[in-house]
Amino acid sequence: MKLFSNIAHLVTPTGNIKRGTEMGELLHLENVAMAVKEGLIYWIGQEKDWPEEAEIIDLQHKSIIPGLIDPHTHSVWAGDRFADFEARSSGINYEEILRRGGGIRSTMKHTQAASVDELVELALPRVWSLIRSGATTIEIKSGYGFTLEAELKMLEAIRILQTKVPAHLISTLLIHVPPKDLSERKSYVDDICSQLIPEVAKKKLAQAVDVFTEKEAFNLEETKNILTASRDNNLQLKLHADQFHPIGGTELAVEMGALSVDHLEASTSVQIQALAKSPTIATILPGVTLHLGLPAAPARELIKAGAAVAVGTDLNPGSSPVFSTQMALALAVRLNHLSPAEALSACTVNAAAALGLKDVGTLEVGKCANFCVLNDWREVAYSLGMNPIQKIFISGKEI
Repeated sequence: MKLFSNIAHLVTPTGNIKRGTEMGELLHLENVAMAVKEGLIYWIGQEKDWPEEAEIIDLQHKSIIPGLIDPHTHSVWAGDRFADFEARSSGINYEEILRRGGGIRSTMKHTQAASVDELVELALPRVWSLIRSGATTIEIKSGYGFTLEAELKMLEAIRILQTKVPAHLISTLLIHVPPKDLSERKSYVDDICSQLIPEVAKKKLAQAVDVFTEKEAFNLEETKNILTASRDNNLQLKLHADQFHPIGGTELAVEMGALSVDHLEASTSVQIQALAKSPTIATILPGVTLHLGLPAAPARELIKAGAAVAVGTDLNPGSSPVFSTQMALALAVRLNHLSPAEALSACTVNAAAALGLKDVGTLEVGKCANFCVLNDWREVAYSLGMNPIQKIFISGKEI
């Protein structure tokens, strides 16, 4: 038993999901202690009321918040996109970048050529960067493999990463890019549904399947077929949608009971209302807005309508090289107009819901003892460039 004493402020959302204006409601406890037993929060209260012997860990009058949760990353990839960044900064459009051999297919080429060990070596410092920024639970997607073999390789790399870091890593199979040749699309989707998804489920390589639904990616019929196969194989559902065009992906995700719909930069009132009336989490990715200059996802409108909003980094080489979950939280305040309290809920309890998790995301009895120590809880939303997180505990152990 450990007793974390001398906590100036314990600040946390409560419950398993926060919707609408509830996202701004945080529990504030002053001058408390927290007992941890076998990695779980056992008791919270005034230290004088604690009745048992315990190992005392003095937090020196600091504040604590739940460990942050990053519900959307692409942390495993090979190669780089520096040339793309230079070209785009010079005014060259994405179509021309693709013609020159850049863009996402460049990342796919390098990822396909890398070994599992190479992918792990490349991804490990990225994951540690997220952890040091306060992330104690991190989702990692595949999606840069394209071929069935390369996608399995990426998922194997994520499985190895799970053994190398103290954070809880959640693996997602992402069906990201269709074949260039339109005549190959049907057979590709058929292979995904009949071969890749069953293999991933059999080997327990992922908890969910995500699909990029866009004009230049997968259409609604293809998406529904992939999601149906995923559900038939007992995998949870997620979706990239409304990044550039609202083509019905959000509505389909809601209809099929997806855990989350991510991006939403192009969402209209139709998609906002659909999310507000469903348990599906609206995951926004402010790093994309910052890096690509896209319109910000309408988080304020989503909250006003009663939706549950989460925030992720979307860490990836092309559209969001954001290696800090705390930075994503802070950007959501600036770019998506969340309040600091709403942003904390979005990066904790709602991010947990976006991953189908109920044992993390808040500091309550029975939950995992994952928490961050800092001077003032508001620093997590305020700081840009300086990491305000002083200590990180996962299952009650300092990392």
